[in-house]
Amino acid sequence: MFLDQLKNQLNENQPLFIGEETALRSAVLIPLVQVDEEWHILFEVRSFTMRKQPGDISFPGGRIDSTDPSRVAAALRETHEELGVDPKTVTIVGTLSPYIASSSFVIYPFVGTIDYNQIIHSYNKEEVEEVFTIPIKWLLNYEPYMHSVSVEPVPSLNFPYEKIMNGTQYQWRARSMEEWFFDYEKYTIWGLTARILKHFIEIIK
Repeated sequence: MFLDQLKNQLNENQPLFIGEETALRSAVLIPLVQVDEEWHILFEVRSFTMRKQPGDISFPGGRIDSTDPSRVAAALRETHEELGVDPKTVTIVGTLSPYIASSSFVIYPFVGTIDYNQIIHSYNKEEVEEVFTIPIKWLLNYEPYMHSVSVEPVPSLNFPYEKIMNGTQYQWRARSMEEWFFDYEKYTIWGLTARILKHFIEIIK
């Protein structure tokens, strides 16, 4: 009886990973636009007055609110707030695999087409410094480059060392994180945006 019940529970929908329910969850849109009858990807330059990551290049998107009916709805809401795009005019083409930046942060990327002519007149100047596009054809022929960043855990001051083997001499394991870079004209795309972009271009290839 117990095993049958357990089997049913394990076969039900489960979170993507342990801790997903309490993680900071965000959704982004990879906006496809047509420029001179050629498909481009649109990017934002975050306003220089923003408190977090001013001047960084990103996709439209942000934190998933409890009032958002779905992940894609959150991406469309944020796209509307940042670019002024009516969600009804966005055509969702597909979904990418979630990017699990850490056990406490996950990003759900969506791909959709939007009207570039609508954006260039309507984006929110308080959040977006400027927008620009890169031809997909160019991205398919570009080789991004990578640099490694060492990430080392730093326990809190009240960490209970007395409860673990070797105590304060415990050997914490550092990890190496890949940071990818795309250079296009005067712009450099890196960080989470570059990781998602790289994955998307690899799918197209």
